[in-house]
Amino acid sequence: MNCTRFASILLLAAGTAFAQTSAAQDTSKPAPPPSIKSFDLTAIDKTADPCTDFYQYACGNWVANNPIPNDQVRWARSFSLLRERNRYLIFEELDAAAKNPTSPLQKQFGDYFAACMDTATVEKKGISPIQPAWKAIDGLTDVKQLPALMSQLENDGTPDGFFGFGVGQDDKDSTKQIAQIFQGGISLPDRDYYIVDNEHFKTIREQYVAHVTKMFTLAGDTPEQAAKEAADVLRIETAMAKGSTSRTDLRVPENRYHIYTLADFEKMTPAYDWAVYFKAIGIGSFDSLNVGTPDYFKTMNTLIQSEPVGAWKSYLRWHSLHGQAPQLPKAFFDENFAFFGKTLQGQKEPTAAWKRCSTMTDNALGEAVGQEWVKKNFPPAAKDSMDKLVAALEKSLGEDIKTLPWMTDATKKAAAEKLAMIRNKIGYPEKWRDYSSVKVDRTDLIGNLHSSSVYERNYNFAKLGKPVDEKEWDMTPPTVNADYDPSFNDINFPAGILQPPFFDFKIDPAVNFGGIGVVIGHEITHGFDDEGSKYDGKGNLREWQTAEDRKRFTERTKCVSDEYSGFEAAAANGDAPVQKLNGDLTLGENTADNGGLRIAYMALLDTLKEQKKTIDEKIDGYSEAQRYFLGFAQVWCQNQTEQSARQSALVDPHSPGKWRVNGSVQNFDEFGKAFGCKKGQPMYPASSCRVW
Repeated sequence: MNCTRFASILLLAAGTAFAQTSAAQDTSKPAPPPSIKSFDLTAIDKTADPCTDFYQYACGNWVANNPIPNDQVRWARSFSLLRERNRYLIFEELDAAAKNPTSPLQKQFGDYFAACMDTATVEKKGISPIQPAWKAIDGLTDVKQLPALMSQLENDGTPDGFFGFGVGQDDKDSTKQIAQIFQGGISLPDRDYYIVDNEHFKTIREQYVAHVTKMFTLAGDTPEQAAKEAADVLRIETAMAKGSTSRTDLRVPENRYHIYTLADFEKMTPAYDWAVYFKAIGIGSFDSLNVGTPDYFKTMNTLIQSEPVGAWKSYLRWHSLHGQAPQLPKAFFDENFAFFGKTLQGQKEPTAAWKRCSTMTDNALGEAVGQEWVKKNFPPAAKDSMDKLVAALEKSLGEDIKTLPWMTDATKKAAAEKLAMIRNKIGYPEKWRDYSSVKVDRTDLIGNLHSSSVYERNYNFAKLGKPVDEKEWDMTPPTVNADYDPSFNDINFPAGILQPPFFDFKIDPAVNFGGIGVVIGHEITHGFDDEGSKYDGKGNLREWQTAEDRKRFTERTKCVSDEYSGFEAAAANGDAPVQKLNGDLTLGENTADNGGLRIAYMALLDTLKEQKKTIDEKIDGYSEAQRYFLGFAQVWCQNQTEQSARQSALVDPHSPGKWRVNGSVQNFDEFGKAFGCKKGQPMYPASSCRVW
């Protein structure tokens, strides 16, 4: 959880393999990725009935013929393939810079990449890179020293657990940037892994303890000492999980906004000397902050008072070790992957080093790498076309708002005003970040990561009390994703997603609107989903709907939540029960999928009218309406491991591909009409859900 930004993201986790970033493994050279079709007739399973299961019809052959690669946990036709392509292009740029840099900027990110790829040096150094942190932790003799120790670790860039502290916009005054603090402290993917009492999670907890024990043993502890430390870790993290707010509850803005004076916060948590901590980490002066999760900090305070010093040393040693395990020698890397990759997500083998190191460098120095990337892969014409598409989608939503049957005129006016104020960020930033202060050593992988971590923290801290930079980006240019940020009231489309199969100059409008058009509509709709609709056009947490309209809105979003809660993410298997989707957790994304599909279709109709074409004209035997829905569905063709599907259902606010497709089309009558379905069939039900 990002403690300072709660953006609604198009695809948070789908297609992402276990993101190891060590150079200690496979050093094989990559092959160029295959080309990606914007529209794939061969993916269609014509033995399936589109009116019964449209996902199977649109994606069945692709799913059958594209098993999950061994280094992935989810393999998606559009997202995964495009990410692989973009990552390969990044690799080519980084590899060239590592071998023969032609500018200081290239030398910086080339050396960063080279340090990651240097397996021999990683092995030679062993665990020496984490020894300074462990030495500092070993010096802890009293829990009163925790604030000073935590600040020391953070100042060195060492992961330490506990909580997330930073600077972000004030939810109720988006012109202000204030101090914010949120829960943290656990290593497993979600609080449910610690607190749900069934055989499946009990087994995972046992496997986790065995993993922690083995990692401590690899680091040189005796088996007995390692086992005791692992027990300490599980006990403390379980207590922290119990005191945490659920992901579903955190989606409600009011649940994560609690302004405390610094004095009152200190009274609530007297066991932790915040004055010492804040002074030592170098944050500027402030007298109030948003305590996003107060119950967590009450729990933390109780734990500090009740747990012995030795247990805290075990906990901090673990978070230092776990947080840096992917960058340690092969034995640590392999054990870390065996649990967090293979056991928890079902990934068969680690991702190749060139992929991990390309991603790591992009994450650390993204706007340096991105400057070179966009010159080659995002021409000005692409940005111009995207601007026109966004304008078309915003026009469609404006028309949709005017005709909504459940909304009164007063709220329609407020919604239209908010829509007009949405800012559009397309491609890449207008001004690039300066990374000159990031120290990079070609022979020091963990040192580089520490330097990057401290840079990002200080970059964030410097915002305290400063004017908000409305042009700032939170994704790197090659990223295959998009988001909407309610506090900025902006939509963000990196150059990385503005490529085929989402966006293709050469394809007919129906496929483009089914691809990038729905993506645009999805992000715009986030401004009006159950979370985004609570923010006004200036990005402030403020009610702008009338009381009756909010009631009707909530009734409609409940229809969506209940509908998706009935969808199955994973079948029962062994001691693992049936895993259903959490309709409340996924509500924002599902609302955006449904709204995006509807308004992109409206924009397509307008575009075809301008071109003097009709929605019924056919290409390759399919009408433009059918190609629109097929283009949309084929974005979400995917295969996923069972373990990953179960984890995603707990932590990912997005539904799996099958339900992003079927859930959306069964709520849009134009789909049933396009495929000649009979009213009452699964994809053309007698009654359906609609918000926008």
